[in-house]
Formats: sequence, structure tokens, C-alpha cells
Amino acid sequence: MAKIVDRLLLFVYSVTILVLSIFAILLLSRSVQVPVDFRFDLPTLSILIAALAVLILISLRMLYVSLRRGRAHLHSVDQRTDLGEIQISVETIENLCLKAAARVKGVKEPRTRIRMTEPGLDVQIRTVVDGEYPIPALTDEIQRGVKEFVQEITGIPVASVSVYVAGVVQPQAFKSRVE
Repeated sequence: MAKIVDRLLLFVYSVTILVLSIFAILLLSRSVQVPVDFRFDLPTLSILIAALAVLILISLRMLYVSLRRGRAHLHSVDQRTDLGEIQISVETIENLCLKAAARVKGVKEPRTRIRMTEPGLDVQIRTVVDGEYPIPALTDEIQRGVKEFVQEITGIPVASVSVYVAGVVQPQAFKSRVE
């Protein structure tokens, strides 16, 4: 809800600045007559018009940002069958990916991000490893496991599974207490 309000405020602000900037350029170029007589020398007038032109460009960019859709953010993956439509939320697919990744021994704190591409899902997994198992074998097992599990459970093709190993879990150091 906050994003909608922010985008609405950005839209109103952008339109207001855009209209005021265009009106100011029209005033400075004497295209619109007003009872007050503004007189500027040519260098000052050029600087003012250039600054207003920059404001117009910035306003147009902010207007575009306020009107465009979110970052290709999916809420669900839709499939059509003979019996009707099936919608699987992206959150469900992310949870399935986390479940599959957590099954691999040596994987700690997995996080996932899903993108829908033309050939299928693009899964990105970020994880920390425990350092007990070889990383190439571990990441290969994560990739295969996630791809097979998600395809089997959802029926949605998985185009790629990218794994980013962010670090190694450090063992907890316990201080001995002397009494």
C-alpha cells in the first residue's frame, strides 16, 4: 500500500513541476503575457531557460518512473489445463526451492529469488555453506535437486538454477567460564 501512495505522490509532484516549468519557460520567452514586466539580460535568461529545461527532463523521468509497472514482479505463475486454470504463487515456488536446497547437506541459510523467462523459471539461490563438503559438488547437487524438485512438484519447467555461495559458516566460539 505504501508503494502505491509513494508512486501517486511522485506522479502528482512530477506533473506539478512539469507544468510549472513549462509555464515559466513560456513566461520567460514572452509567449504568455502577464501584467508584470520581467526583464532579464540574455545570459541570465539563457541560464534560467536551461535550468527549467533540465527540470522538465527530470520531471518527465520521474513521471515515467511513477507510471511504469513494478520490476517484472510476478505474483503467480499461471498454467492452463483441460479442466481450467492453475495459479501457483511465486512465494510457493520460492518455498519449494528453499526446501530442496535445505535438503542438501552442508547448505546453511539459503535464500531464493524467482524470475519467469521465456524458456521457464530462472531460480537464483544465495546460500552459506558449512565448509565440510566440496563447493563444486555441493552447488551441483543444489542445482540438480532444486530443478528436479520444482519441476516435479509444480510441473513448471526450470530453465536455470544459479547458486551464489556467500560465505562459510563460522563455528561458534564458546568462552570457558572460570569460577
